[in-house]
Amino acid sequence: MSGTLESGGGLLGRLGVGGGGGGNGTGSSFGRGLGAFGRQREATVLVVTVALLLYFGLTHASSFVSETNAVDLLSEIMAPIAIIAIGEVLLLICGEIDLSVGFIYTFAPIVMFYLITDYHVPAALAVILGLLSGVAAGWVNGFITITLRVPSFITTIGTGFVLYGLCLTFTHAEPQTIPPSSVSIGRWLAYPGNPWQWAPLAWTVVLVLIFHVLLVRTRWGLYTIAAGGNLLGAREAGINVGRIKYGNFMITGFMGALIGLQTAFYTSTVDPSAGGYGPMFYAVIAAVIGGTAMLGGSGTILGAFLGAVVLATLTDGFDIIGVSANPLPIIFGGAILVAMIANVQLARLRQAGRTL
Repeated sequence: MSGTLESGGGLLGRLGVGGGGGGNGTGSSFGRGLGAFGRQREATVLVVTVALLLYFGLTHASSFVSETNAVDLLSEIMAPIAIIAIGEVLLLICGEIDLSVGFIYTFAPIVMFYLITDYHVPAALAVILGLLSGVAAGWVNGFITITLRVPSFITTIGTGFVLYGLCLTFTHAEPQTIPPSSVSIGRWLAYPGNPWQWAPLAWTVVLVLIFHVLLVRTRWGLYTIAAGGNLLGAREAGINVGRIKYGNFMITGFMGALIGLQTAFYTSTVDPSAGGYGPMFYAVIAAVIGGTAMLGGSGTILGAFLGAVVLATLTDGFDIIGVSANPLPIIFGGAILVAMIANVQLARLRQAGRTL
């Protein structure tokens, strides 16, 4: 890719010489702009996203380009992946991972449900406590991983099973109906019908923008990258790596709880079989496709958002054109491999001081 763009820039320059000084300037500017775009981590996934949206939008316009399908694509499929991916990106960058977030997704609405029905807690407070249960679960993951020094992979597998067992025990493995008193507050998270059906998308956009700025413009983001890129150097520079990792575990727990509550309100059901490993794996796939390195040190919130759009578009688009869902794991697995290979190769190019 590097050679292609470099030769393309040279060709534009040669064409500009033939057409006069103005053409040369225009060609050189275009070549530099193209090179600058190519150096962005989000460039490849952005191109793929646009290509997929155009393909399904042009070939199946009547089905794909409709309000009903837009809600399915953006609010029901994409939003949960993107929001959980925000937390996973922060953890992956600092060298950790949370495999329990899908079970936090399941646990938070159950906490809210029983606070309302058994303890008569006001609905608004119960929703807040449901979100805080996710933060608390993230703190526990951080404590075991950072303070007790258990690898996060093992920690979050264990806490995930504990949360799953609690969900099954509290509900007797039976779905429950959302308490009517919580519906009015739940609409602000997600609820069928206009305009509440767009709430998950609105939450996604706001959270993506907030955490993009957090990652690229604040010390928290700088310290997160330092913790994953050079742990020893970060500690020698006086960065409290443990605090950064604790915080990112808690952020991820909050994201899982938020999605769990959104799903519960949207379906009007507290389901102990919801969540699990599926949402987590999709979020990690979105993060990797978007340019986040699994080994830590680099990543992008915007890239993860675009990765979520890619996964949602493939899922929704295949359903529209009548393709079986069975091949989707093959495609997603291939996407992970391609993304990881690209990440490794691009990292080598950057280390060599070359452009894309």
